[in-house]
Amino acid sequence: MKTGLEIFLEAPPADLASKRVALVANPTTVDHNFVHGIDLMHQHSGINITKLFGAEHGIRASAQDQIGVTNSHDPITGLPEISLYGKTFESLSPSLESLEDVDVLIFDIQDIGSRYYTYQATMALCMQQAAKAQVQVIILDRPNPISAQVEGGGILDHLKNFCGIYPIPQRHGMTVGELAKLYKSAGNINCDLTVIPCTGWKRHQYFDELDGPWVLPSPNMPTLDTAIVYPGTCLFEGTNISEARGTTRPFELFGAPFVDPYALKNELEKLDLPGILYRPACFEPTFHKFANQICNGLQLHVTCRENFLPYKTGVALLWALRKLWPEQFQWKTDVYEFRDDVPAIDLLTGFPEVREAIDNGKPFEDVITLCGQGRQWFNEHQQAAFLYE
Repeated sequence: MKTGLEIFLEAPPADLASKRVALVANPTTVDHNFVHGIDLMHQHSGINITKLFGAEHGIRASAQDQIGVTNSHDPITGLPEISLYGKTFESLSPSLESLEDVDVLIFDIQDIGSRYYTYQATMALCMQQAAKAQVQVIILDRPNPISAQVEGGGILDHLKNFCGIYPIPQRHGMTVGELAKLYKSAGNINCDLTVIPCTGWKRHQYFDELDGPWVLPSPNMPTLDTAIVYPGTCLFEGTNISEARGTTRPFELFGAPFVDPYALKNELEKLDLPGILYRPACFEPTFHKFANQICNGLQLHVTCRENFLPYKTGVALLWALRKLWPEQFQWKTDVYEFRDDVPAIDLLTGFPEVREAIDNGKPFEDVITLCGQGRQWFNEHQQAAFLYE
C-alpha cells in the first residue's frame, strides 16, 4: 500500500515550487518510515510549503476532545501553525485572511470512517473556504481503516453540526478523498479539487490487512479495535455514561457508578446482536466523566468484525441503559461541539425521534428503524465518488 502522500511526493506538480503551499496535518501525516509530511515537504525542493493548519486536537494531537487549540509555530521547521479548532464555530474554518497568502491547500489526515470524527468535517470546511478564496485544494488520500461497510442514517438540516455537516451515515464506508469528491459534486462546493488516491487498498479491507503505518489519529483513538467500535460507542458522548476516556481502552469500555454490568449484559444478550461479546468490567477514569471514581460497565469484544454492526450495537447500549436505569441515565444537555440548543445525542443520531423513542420505551427494532432514515442523498451520490475497487 502507498498513501496519497507518498505518491504525491514521488512527482509533485511542477508548479508547486513557485506556489505558496499550506498543509492541513496531524500526527497521522506520515510515510511508511513514520517521517512526518511537514518535514518531507519542507525538505522537498519542488514544494514551497509556507504554512500549516491543524484540526481538532492540534497538529501534534496533544489536546483532548473539545479543547480549543491556539495558533503557534512548528518547532522543527518554524512554519506558522493556524488552529482550526478554537473556541467558536467560526474557528473551525480557515479564515479568508489566513488564505490570502496561500495558493494551494493540501489536506492529509487519516480518518477512521465515522461521521462524528471531525477531520472530514474540517476538510469540508477547508474546501468551502478555498472555493471563496480561489485556492486550489489537493487531498492526499488514505484507506478507510474499518472497511467500506455502511451503517446508520442521515441528519436533519437543523441538526447539522461539526459532527455531521453533510447527511452521510454514522459509518460512511468512504475515504476522505471520496468524501471530498462527494462534497464537491453533491454538496455544491465549487473549489478547484485534486484527489491523489492511495494504492493497494480495496474496499473490503481493514487497516491491519495492509502494510500501512498506523499512528493514533487522536488521543482517544489508540488502536484499530477502538476505531471499529467507535461508530457506536461515540454515542455515549451524548449521555452521562463514561466512554472510558482516561483509560487505556476508550470507547471499548463504558459504564457509570450506577450500572450493574451483569444486568446490562443479560439485557443486551436478549437482542442477539452479531459479532460481539460483552465482558463485565470495572474501570476508574483518570479524567473526564466520573474522574477517579469506579465505573461499572462492559468491555466490547468484537468476535467477527465483518458481521459486527457498531452503530446498531451503540444504539442498543443506549436503549438498554435507559430501560434499566431510567432515573440515573441522562442525556447530555450542555454545550456539545459548539451547540447547546438541542441535546447532544440528537446531533449524533441526526433525528430527535431516536431519543424520544428510547425515552418512551419503544421496542428496540422500532428504534433501529428510525436510526436508518435520511439516507437518500448519500445513497444517490456516493457511488459516483468512489475511487477504489
